Amino acid sequence: MNISVKGQANQVEELKALLKDHSLTEFKINEIGKYDVIFDLDFDDNPDNLPYYLDLDKGLVVVGSVKLQLEEILAETGVSPKCALIGMNTLPTFINRSLLECCALNEEDADQAQKIFKNLNLESRFVNSRVGLVTPRIVCMIINEAYFTVQEGTATREDIDLGMKLGTAYPKGPFEWCKQIGIDNVYETLDALYQDTKDERYKICPLLKTEYLKSFV
Repeated sequence: MNISVKGQANQVEELKALLKDHSLTEFKINEIGKYDVIFDLDFDDNPDNLPYYLDLDKGLVVVGSVKLQLEEILAETGVSPKCALIGMNTLPTFINRSLLECCALNEEDADQAQKIFKNLNLESRFVNSRVGLVTPRIVCMIINEAYFTVQEGTATREDIDLGMKLGTAYPKGPFEWCKQIGIDNVYETLDALYQDTKDERYKICPLLKTEYLKSFV
């Protein structure tokens, strides 16, 4: 099976670790018709290849779709994909996992994707196609609340990380997780969630926003 991957270096390394028994090739536009599966891991930030995917009439295209909703970006083109195109939680630390979190435009695409994943020894769970999916929505909200706690002076970052790991058996504390996911991804996911839902739970903590902006200085 010819598998191609595009994304940030840390995302690509995670996928390679997940698919260690399969060889992956670097994505090239001029070879797009040769690929059986395309993983576009940073599609959330760089959706420019969508027109090329819409021209494909076979294969599976898996795109990162945490910060945007598949239906929304496709509505802008007015074109339905001919190949199977699905979304996936491709934020750093969420790729190399035993269960892939995915979404699809229709049941046919989901069924085709699951068959291909099975051949790759991957297990997946399909959730509703919404901004934030499920896991990123929860984890980023917890990180945001942790920032509010530090901002209010209730506890230190170290105490919060330790308390979450010991008290709730989380694999990582909120600030440790934020660092590994990337504060840019956390901020942009929360911002997308708030714009989509207007739910106060996703309103970004000023301290988190300040640190996000400082990352560009």
